[in-house]
Amino acid sequence: MISYRLERATLQDAELIAPLFNEYRVYYGQEPDLPGALHFLQQRLEAGESAIFMAVTGEGGSRYAGGLAQLYPSFSSLTMQRLWVLNDLFVAEQLRGRGLGTMLLEEVRNFALNTGTKGLTLTTMTDNISAQRLYEAQGYVRDHDFYTYDLFFEK
Repeated sequence: MISYRLERATLQDAELIAPLFNEYRVYYGQEPDLPGALHFLQQRLEAGESAIFMAVTGEGGSRYAGGLAQLYPSFSSLTMQRLWVLNDLFVAEQLRGRGLGTMLLEEVRNFALNTGTKGLTLTTMTDNISAQRLYEAQGYVRDHDFYTYDLFFEK
């Protein structure tokens, strides 16, 4: 079995993870847009607006990313502390069930602890039962006290 290691993505890794990020978007019903995915990741990494971790195998030009987790910084006004939003977690379909999601969640947990934040928060679709099981197995607790509301603007 191929072994994977975790690395924090840099701007130079954007092309490596863009296909995976594109698959993630398609999984959630978006149209494929590999150039757009690459551009979006480059912008986030260049501006330091997110922290992206990737499960990779291989070396040099033969590296392959099998999973990714993208965090965005945020704050809790009530506790007056920083926190991280785990916005994106995705493992390539053919690699699911091999522990990459668990590895990525453990890495982002350590990152959040090491950056002195309150913790992590995330949202997932109500029918994504396998993801919910994974999150709960890692200690995430479903919120029963707050509802999420969105106000989105069309382009």
